[in-house]
Order: sequence, then C-alpha cells, then structure tokens
Amino acid sequence: MVNSKPYVIGIDMGGTNTVFGIVDARGIVLASNSIKTRKHANINDYIDELYEETMRLVRQLDVEGKIFGIGVGAPNANYFTGMIEDGVNLPWPTPIPFAQMLSDKFGIPVAITNDANAAAIGEMTYGAARGIKDFIMITLGTGVGSGIVINGQLVYGHDGFAGELGHVVVKRNNGRLCGCGRTGCLETYCSATGVARTAREFLELREDPSLLRNIPIEDITSKDVYDAAMAGDKLAQKVFDYTGNILGEALADFTVFSSPEAFVLFGGLAKSGELLLKPLRESMERNMLSIWKGKVKIIPSELKEADAAVLGASALGWEAKSANSTMAQPSSTAPAAPIA
Repeated sequence: MVNSKPYVIGIDMGGTNTVFGIVDARGIVLASNSIKTRKHANINDYIDELYEETMRLVRQLDVEGKIFGIGVGAPNANYFTGMIEDGVNLPWPTPIPFAQMLSDKFGIPVAITNDANAAAIGEMTYGAARGIKDFIMITLGTGVGSGIVINGQLVYGHDGFAGELGHVVVKRNNGRLCGCGRTGCLETYCSATGVARTAREFLELREDPSLLRNIPIEDITSKDVYDAAMAGDKLAQKVFDYTGNILGEALADFTVFSSPEAFVLFGGLAKSGELLLKPLRESMERNMLSIWKGKVKIIPSELKEADAAVLGASALGWEAKSANSTMAQPSSTAPAAPIA
C-alpha cells in the first residue's frame, strides 16, 4: 500500500474504551482498533500503549512518514488549551495537558476537543447531520455528552466548555450523586451507567418478577437491561420508559436554548431503538413549548460505532496539520513533521 497521500489519526477517548483510526483525506477510516481507557493507573502508561497500538496500525498500512496530524475527542477536553480539565469518567488526576503529551510522544501536531463535540463534527461531515445547520449531538455512553451546532458552527463558548448538557440538573431534590460532584445531573439517569443504576433501584424498590433478578444486583449492566427488555421483561421495559421520559424532558428544555432542527443520538444506549426512542419522543413532545411541537426530529446516528467520534476527531487532525497546531506543538522548536 505504498503511496504519498497524507493521513491523520483520529482518537476517541471514552470513559471505558479508547478507539483510534487512520483516516484519509476523503474521510475513510482505513483501519481502527481500541484499548481500554481504564487499564492503566498512570496516564503515561496509557499514552505509551496508545502510541504502540496506533503505530502498529500505521506500520500495517505502510503509511509511516505520511501521518501529519492527530485529532482527539476526550471527556471535558478544552479545544483552546489542549487540556483535559475535569475528566470525571477518567481514572487519572486532572487537569492533564493531553494534547501536548500526545504531541510530544508522536512528534506531530495534535488538536483536541470534547468527545461529544468530535462526534458532532463527524456526524455533520459524514453522517445523519449532513446538510443540517442547527442540531445538537447527544452521546449516550458511560456518561452523557453533547455537541451544539448553530448555523453550521460548533459552539465552544468563551472558555471551550460549552455543551456540557449531561451535567444539566434534571432532579433538583434527592437527585443521584454525579461524578462531577453535583446531584441530579442528566447523565446519572440517561447514560448506560444510569440505566443500570435505575434497574438496581427498581429491583430493590419493587416486587415485580424480572429476569434481572437472576443476576447479582451489583453486576447488572445496561446491556443486561436491554436484553431483558427485548425478551419481554416488564420491569426492564419500565427502566427504558423511565430513562426515555427523563431524556425527553431534557431535550424539550434544550430546544428552548438553540431551536435545533434535530437531536442526533450517538453511543451504545442510542442503539436501544424503540425501547428508548418511543418514550423519548412522547416525552419530548409532551413537554415541548408549543411553537416547536412536531418540528424537532430525533435522529439516530448513521455512522457505525465510534466512527462519528473518530472521524470528527480526525477533522481536527487536518486542522492541526493546516495550522501547525498552535494549541499543542512538539517540545522541539523544529517544524512539525509526519510520523517517521
């Protein structure tokens, strides 16, 4: 596969897995792989493994010397500073100068943004949001993230942190404790971990028979709840109704802020289909201000798992290459060069 075309690396760091891929100028992910985000207690060990596994792909594709930039989507990453400033779902102390550390390791420019922002860029460029100028990306994974696009532009705010809708408080009284330190945040109810948490609460508070009672309560995952619901388990289905209702209320509130044409749902929980979408749509319409009733679409991501975030991150990689990345440069004062 010998050629002289330029490539970039797109990295999607989630709370559970980090997915990375080599992307060409047409937006094609030529190869991808993943590592466990929480495997290493030390951030340097994590970066070492990420480097080794990424370079394995680079060598397999025979594109050494042709990688000109890296784009990263990571929890609470700041586009302006290159820092992961408060990664509540990550195992390392923050803030972390992640873009700089990665740039030093690879020797090429790195740009970084919030993981949900990266997913929004990927969806806008390659997926369900193509041609839509006003939309909000909602990522439903280990946590709940969001990327807000207004008039075709991603909203960063004055400090780079705009779009933390997962930490909008949806339960003011007796809400669940969130990793951010507050209580009642949306992600404590509508993330994959939130679904598992709801299931455990339902099992403890109710007497309904359920397939989930065959699983040790502390081991229940959102996948277990989904499987039970698909098998006709009434309690598991009520968990999805509860989750969809809360998320629908939140989306109705978010609509008031930016009047989006659509909400694009991305992440593992978004794959639950009508189990989640039906109660979500009904709740959103029921709680929607009248001027927006029937106007705002709910669209599942069209990109396969992790591609939206990897592709969005890779778009930042091209930006880093073009600008020679003022946000994160290799420590050397020499001009940035492709990976050798």
